Amino acid sequence: EQTAMKQRRIKLVHYLILLVWFLVVLFPVWTMLVNSLKKQLDIFRNPFTFPATPNFSGYRYVLQDSDFLVYCWNTLFVVGLTIFITLFIGSLAAYALAFWKGRASKFVYLLFLSGIMIPIRLGTINIFQIVRSLGLMGSLYGLIPVYIAWGLPMAIFVLTTFIQELPRELIEVAEIDGASRLRIYYNVILPLVRPALGTVAIINLINIWNDIWFPLIFNLKESHRTLMLGVTYFFGTYQTDWTKVLVVLTLATLPIIILYILMSKQFIKGLTAGAIKG
Repeated sequence: EQTAMKQRRIKLVHYLILLVWFLVVLFPVWTMLVNSLKKQLDIFRNPFTFPATPNFSGYRYVLQDSDFLVYCWNTLFVVGLTIFITLFIGSLAAYALAFWKGRASKFVYLLFLSGIMIPIRLGTINIFQIVRSLGLMGSLYGLIPVYIAWGLPMAIFVLTTFIQELPRELIEVAEIDGASRLRIYYNVILPLVRPALGTVAIINLINIWNDIWFPLIFNLKESHRTLMLGVTYFFGTYQTDWTKVLVVLTLATLPIIILYILMSKQFIKGLTAGAIKG
């Protein structure tokens, strides 16, 4: 009984810590949401309470009179294409590295892992020069190869360790039945690594969706601006309409939160399974 009581107390402490952390994380999201429904003066008067009469003029302006939907489409295009290519190349590379024995495979694997340890922004000058030499400055298409290179190391790390934990009997049975390497990859490996693919997709989605560094460095033209870069143009030189800024930030944040809530179990399963070994 004493052991059971002790375990209940430990669980209670854990839940209290998680509750406090949840409130800390939720507080800025709540503040952003409620202030997006207020007029400018009401934000400064009382920034933390829900307005008695919600004001939707900021949402009407952002959705109807601004280029928000263009920025949103540009971001969705870059994110979707980048994640698809990253998952395709990353899963193929992870499949090869998981079954490739030898020193060369370890060297290649460590080379990819170094991409996680070394921030990609350290190579901004060289990346800028490469993109400019390719004639992609100011274009969305200059972002895609950069983001693929950014996402591949994490994709290969998670997927390789996940594939290495799969039962080898499944691969051997498929080989006995005469299945080719590509057939095994498509019919056996991909269905089993879906949780890991979801994890990689969410990690890359958050990184790319929130990135403002490379869109700013590449000086994207107005019709090619991404969402986070577009937010900066709602800030005025001498005065800022904070209602409109908070509306844009709210609309940009909600899809990520909803997606994470819907895929949280798969995300946690893939992340923990891919991090057990290594």
